[in-house]
This record gives sequence, C-alpha cells and structure tokens, in this order.
Amino acid sequence: MVRMLWHPLFCCLLEVLTIAKFDHQLNEEIRDKEVRLIGADGAQLGILSAAQANAMAEEQGMDLVKISPNAVPPVCKIMDYSKFCFDQKKREKEAKKNQRVVEIKEIRMSPSIDTNDFDTKVRAAQKFLADGNRVKVSVRFRGREMAHTNLGEKLLLDFAQKCAEIASMEKNPKLEGRFMAMFLTPKK
Repeated sequence: MVRMLWHPLFCCLLEVLTIAKFDHQLNEEIRDKEVRLIGADGAQLGILSAAQANAMAEEQGMDLVKISPNAVPPVCKIMDYSKFCFDQKKREKEAKKNQRVVEIKEIRMSPSIDTNDFDTKVRAAQKFLADGNRVKVSVRFRGREMAHTNLGEKLLLDFAQKCAEIASMEKNPKLEGRFMAMFLTPKK
C-alpha cells in the first residue's frame, strides 16, 4: 500500500518507486528451506538449501531470484536482476507501443430522423469505421414511438446497408428498454 506523505513531490516519488518494484523475492529475502536452482545459463543445478544457492549467486556476482514461488520446492534462478527488470520494462514499453486501443463510438438517432440528418450520421459512422473504431448505432424511442419499434429496426438495417462497404454488422438490432441498438465493426 502506498503511504501518502504531506509533500506532493514526495508522494510522486513514492508512487514511482512502488510501481517499479516487481513481485520477486531476491537473495536474503528467500527464506525457504530448499529451492530448485537454475543457473545463469539455464541449466538445472538441482535442489539446494537457500543459503547454498545464495552463496553460489554471490560467487558469480549475480542475484538469486525466486521465479516460481508456488512450486514444490520453489524455483530460483541465478541472474542479473537489474538487467532482467530493464528488459522487462523494455518489452512492456514495446508491447504498449504496438497496442491499438479500439474505441466504441456511439451514434444516436430517433425514428423520425430526416434523410439529410440520416446521411450526416452515416458519414460520421463511416469516418469512425475508417479510423478502425467500432460503432454502436442506437435509436431512442419516446412515448408513443415505443408502439412502432419496427420503424427503428428498419432505420438501423438501412444504416447498416449504407455502411456495408466498409463495415459488417456485429450484432443485429436489439431492443433494450427504450433503445434499439446494433454494432458495426470495420472490415479488415
């Protein structure tokens, strides 16, 4: 748990330090009676006491890191922990860079929408789909319009037909309370 200090600068520094720590036990923190040891080159060195394994790691000038704490006996590896953390952060940064967040954009209409407004909404949806986002198209029914939900369904199907070149209908129009909605996803 992060403990807040009175100065805002210290709060930021404290949070950064806790975020950077991984959930691995190192060197003297490993208090198990026996551990399965893996060398720096990946070779299995057998089952040793934690003190012997720590001594071997110090002898090589590296750290003893508990990799699999739930195994019986726990698995520890001799490695350069700072290099391991650096590589881990680098991999996470690279994965984050290559990651594409798909947003869901929503377009709302009423069943009595005019043709020009309808065409404007279609163009907006096509723009969203071209950017690679999913689009939720919904029709809101008010008052007596609930008796004519078939008009909303027809409107949504027409909308999907106009966007058929660049999108496919993921979910058919479905009535949920006073809204009828469908989802469009961009074609690959």
